[in-house]
Amino acid sequence: MKFVDEVRIHVKAGDGGNGAVAFRREKYIERGGPSGGDGGGGGSVLFEADPQLTTLLDYRYQQQHRARNGEHGKGSDCNGRSAEDLVLRVPVGTLLRDEASGEVLCDLSSPGQRFVAAQGGKGGLGNMNFATSTRQTPRFAQEGTKGEERALVLELKLLADVGLIGFPNAGKSTLISRVSRARPKIADYPFTTLVPNLGVVQYKDGLSFVVADIPGLIEGASEGAGLGHQFLRHVERCRLLVHLVDLGAEGEGREPLADWEIINRELHRHGAELAEKPQVVVASKVDLTHARERLPAFEAAMRKRGVPVLPISSATGEGVQALLDRVARVLYGGPEAAAEVAPKARPEPVPVKKTRPKDAAKRRGASASKKAAPKKKPQPKPKSKKRKK
Repeated sequence: MKFVDEVRIHVKAGDGGNGAVAFRREKYIERGGPSGGDGGGGGSVLFEADPQLTTLLDYRYQQQHRARNGEHGKGSDCNGRSAEDLVLRVPVGTLLRDEASGEVLCDLSSPGQRFVAAQGGKGGLGNMNFATSTRQTPRFAQEGTKGEERALVLELKLLADVGLIGFPNAGKSTLISRVSRARPKIADYPFTTLVPNLGVVQYKDGLSFVVADIPGLIEGASEGAGLGHQFLRHVERCRLLVHLVDLGAEGEGREPLADWEIINRELHRHGAELAEKPQVVVASKVDLTHARERLPAFEAAMRKRGVPVLPISSATGEGVQALLDRVARVLYGGPEAAAEVAPKARPEPVPVKKTRPKDAAKRRGASASKKAAPKKKPQPKPKSKKRKK
């Protein structure tokens, strides 16, 4: 099934039915009076969070959704039937945003949660409601009101406990396939994962947690580079991030420490809340010879920053159980266990503008001249002499 996490749709609630203008015309009943019924209410458009859904694919091809109108009123005091509400089911974790203003209308984060996106119109009153002692034959009725109409943007943010992040081809898909029953595409080239994958990890003592495999990030992902910027919002709901650093990566400028700093920088650019999430730093692919040789230097550099490193190999299973133990301890151990993981990513330092030597010398000379110049005392004004007569 194709994964779609953002769509634009148009919803229209049903209009209310009009009230009827009618009079009783029965045999042996003279001047029976008004008998026009009320119109029925229009159907509203509701969204419901369904835990069985995982994509917004259905709304990619059907973008117009309209509820039914209410029936008009009838004679003999008969009211029109109200229309049923239109219920649109979406995955849990869907955000409803108004396209015109960009305002977030609702966050359907719990199963079964409902939200009325467009309210149906009210039915009009028939002429039987306007009869009075002085106006016994009203020949008018009330029209039904129009239903609400709006354009919406649906954004899906996956609900997962743990998010796997890192550069492309860092071993995220291999790891999630080893610890869960998820079977993502695995290959030896970058950007193999094009959509997020979810997997449920069955831990000890009946405990379990959900892991999300996020497509690889690269430098500039927060500004639109690569594929990761489209899926960074999926890790906003994660309680813990597992940062995989590829020790076996080869290429110009690829160093494990630089990769770790680049990913943290992109997280902070995307949002401060995302950068503040606790991380577990994992050195992956230690089964490779050159990766094993890089491990001591990487651990020493991270130790200076106060960040522990867990070496693993998803291919052989080395260190995977220790990683699961660390993740479970952070998720279920409380704030004290969360303090054991990597510190929060800090923002980039603001660059300081350096002054040129000539400008600085001019400023120093100007300030010195100001200090050297003595302040002049105010001279008293001369008294005016009066002329003698």
